[in-house]
Amino acid sequence: MRRSVRLVLVVLALCSNSSRPSGGAEPAPLPPGFVDLAKAVPDLAFDLRYGTANNFLGTVVSGYEHPRALLSNPAAQALARAQKQLEPFGLGLLIYDAYRPQRAVDHFVRWSHDLADQKMKAAYYPTVEKAKLFELGYIAERSGHSRGSTVDLTLISLADGQPLSQPLDMGSPFDFFDSVSWPASEKVSPSARAHRLLLRSILVSQGFRPYDQEWWHFTLNDEPFPDTYFDFPLD
Repeated sequence: MRRSVRLVLVVLALCSNSSRPSGGAEPAPLPPGFVDLAKAVPDLAFDLRYGTANNFLGTVVSGYEHPRALLSNPAAQALARAQKQLEPFGLGLLIYDAYRPQRAVDHFVRWSHDLADQKMKAAYYPTVEKAKLFELGYIAERSGHSRGSTVDLTLISLADGQPLSQPLDMGSPFDFFDSVSWPASEKVSPSARAHRLLLRSILVSQGFRPYDQEWWHFTLNDEPFPDTYFDFPLD
């Protein structure tokens, strides 16, 4: 029987201040079991789209006003092993998204119900009707990201151990809602399929499972919070 889902809105005094720390102040402390990927995993690259207007909503997403890439400690450790495994290939990982507050998912849902807002359609869902994004599995009212052990990422070339600006060709962009983004799609070039397979193989070898509709999406198999959907802010 499927586990019952508990939506937990984590109300912690240490996370109640949603303003960004000023000056040289440290970011807000994290709830137990979470780490900041920028500190926990050496040489990761980041492109945190939901903290910008460069995403399928076309605006900063609720909860991402001060974006950080956070993940559960076991997922971060597995990601560090994957990063280490890629080094001999001259490759590394670029993170698009990690922990996602429930308030951000709620923003996705509100956006999906506004069928008049189609400004990002050409870039992110040109062949899919916005009204069908739920039905087709591209958006959900509960996201594995909010459990803290799901990550969206891609491969990036390294030069002298430093990430270069452009990720490898994966055949479709991040968050492109179309069957071409399915990991098994044969619509992409052989090199893009090879890049997808390498990313998948490395992540699976470190205990992540893929999602069959998004080549960039992976969840830790033994996630520590399988029934908890967090909503603490990214401060």
